[in-house]
Amino acid sequence: ASSGLTQLSSSKDDLIGFAEKCNPVVKFFDPSNLTNGNFWNRGEDATIGWLRQSEIKHSRVAMAAFVGYCVQSNYVFPGAFHMDGTGAPGPEFSPEQQWDMIPEAAKWQIFGFIALLEIWDEMGGNDGALPHYTKGRKPGQYPPFNKYIDLYDPFGFSKTRTDEAKERGLVVEVNNGRLAMLGIFGFLAADKVDGAVPILSGYGIPMPYAGNVMIPFEGNFELY
Repeated sequence: ASSGLTQLSSSKDDLIGFAEKCNPVVKFFDPSNLTNGNFWNRGEDATIGWLRQSEIKHSRVAMAAFVGYCVQSNYVFPGAFHMDGTGAPGPEFSPEQQWDMIPEAAKWQIFGFIALLEIWDEMGGNDGALPHYTKGRKPGQYPPFNKYIDLYDPFGFSKTRTDEAKERGLVVEVNNGRLAMLGIFGFLAADKVDGAVPILSGYGIPMPYAGNVMIPFEGNFELY
């Protein structure tokens, strides 16, 4: 029993130490007291593991979304994107409008691919190659598909890096991810509400959007 308590305390202490490295000014910030929770009755250690994995995952999605938004606002890859030979909507449309304009089947393919990635992550890879992220997996680590395809370290750079370099890399990734979350929501808010982000409005960046970004299949079908 005592070793279990030590492990829980160590996990919480590690998180506090990591938070201070990410932002020495704000340091550990948990106004909702989530880290003292007991998600699904699995204990504090599993709860912290889930929270850390969740933040890193959302950070990576936000970074991809931010870069994608910037690219789609200025450039669209040429070529046929649909079965009838037509191309993708052009940059004269906002990224939100471009999403609304693609066929429903294409949207299901995207969500289906995301679902497969999530399932693989929950499984820990082939035959559970990695422990679940609530049971001691390294924060942010994603199970490889095989010895050739590894999304966590596709180019093998981490294999030769020191532990200190890896830790610094994680701090940089989390900080960039937090900034990207603010950035992508800033773009979405500016497009939806005129003047919501003055600095973007001042440069004429927002493109008014009448739809709802929280309804990805708006215009395709309705549940209610």
